[in-house]
Amino acid sequence: LKMFLLGSWLPALPGLAWGWALLDALLQGLVGACAVLVLCSLLKVYLYIQCVNNPERQAEKEAIASQRPLLELLHVLVLTGVLALVGSRVAALVVLEFSLRAVSTILSLGKGAHSSQLYLLCQYSLGCGVSCGLSFLLEGAPHRSWNLALAAGLAGLLALHTRRLARHVCTLYELHSRARYCGVCILLLAAGHGIPRLLRNALALTFAVADLAAVELINRDFLSTGEAVRFWTPLTICYTLLVVYMQEESRQSTGKGLVFRTVVVRMGGLFILLLTVGRWTDILHIFVSLLGELWCLLRSGVLLESCWRQ
Repeated sequence: LKMFLLGSWLPALPGLAWGWALLDALLQGLVGACAVLVLCSLLKVYLYIQCVNNPERQAEKEAIASQRPLLELLHVLVLTGVLALVGSRVAALVVLEFSLRAVSTILSLGKGAHSSQLYLLCQYSLGCGVSCGLSFLLEGAPHRSWNLALAAGLAGLLALHTRRLARHVCTLYELHSRARYCGVCILLLAAGHGIPRLLRNALALTFAVADLAAVELINRDFLSTGEAVRFWTPLTICYTLLVVYMQEESRQSTGKGLVFRTVVVRMGGLFILLLTVGRWTDILHIFVSLLGELWCLLRSGVLLESCWRQ
C-alpha cells in the first residue's frame, strides 16, 4: 500500500522536504483564510438583515450589498499567503493576545451583550488560531499533507456556500421575505437575529483550542523552566499593559482611527518584546502580521462602519 502513497517512493532530498513544508503551510493558510471568509459572510448576512429592517440605514444596505467577487478572491489569496508566511510562534502570540483582549472586552460589555465589531476585529487572529490548531493537532501525523488537503477542501466548500448565502441575501432577501416563498429567507427572517450567538459559540470553541495549541507551540522551544519564565513574564506584563491601554482608548474615542491605531500599538508592543526575547525570524513575522491585520481591516471597512452605527 505504501508504494501508492504520494511521496512515499520519492528520495529524501532536502529540497523535496522544503517543498512539502511549503505546501503544508499554504494549505494551513488556506484553511485559515476560508474560516475568515465564512465569518465575514455570515456577519454580512446579519448586518444586511438589520439594515433592511431599518429604513434609515438604506445607504448602509446598498454599501453592504455591493458585490465584488474578484476582490473577495484576492482577499482569500492574500490572506492565505500571509498566514503561510507567519511562523507558528508569532501566530501563537497573536492568538493569545486577542483571546485576552476579547475576554476583557466581553467583561466590559456586561452579561449577555455582544459586539459585532469584535467579530470583525478577530479576522486575522482567527486565521492564526486555525493555523496554530492545525499545526498542533497534525504534528507528527503520518499523512499530514493529505489531512491538510482534506481540511482545505472542506473549508473551501463551507466558505463557498456561505459566500453564496450572502450573495443570495443581498440580492433577493427583501423580495423573498415579503413573498414568503424562499425557505432560506424565511428561516433568516425568523432566526437571523441568532447569527451573532452562533458566531460567538463557534469562535469561543475555535479560540479555546487555538489557545491550548498556542501555549504548547511556544513552550516546546524552551529547554528549561527558567527559559520559559524569562519569556512568559515580560509577555504577561506586555499583554496586560496593552489591554489596559486599549480599554482606556476605547472609552475615550471610537471609529476607524482607533482601530488602526490599536493595531499599530499591539504589533509595536510585540515587536519590542520579541526584540529582547525572540528570534530574528520573529521580527520579520511581526511585520507580516501587521500587514495581515491591516489588510483584513481595510477589506471589511464597510462592515466596520455598519457595526459602529448600530
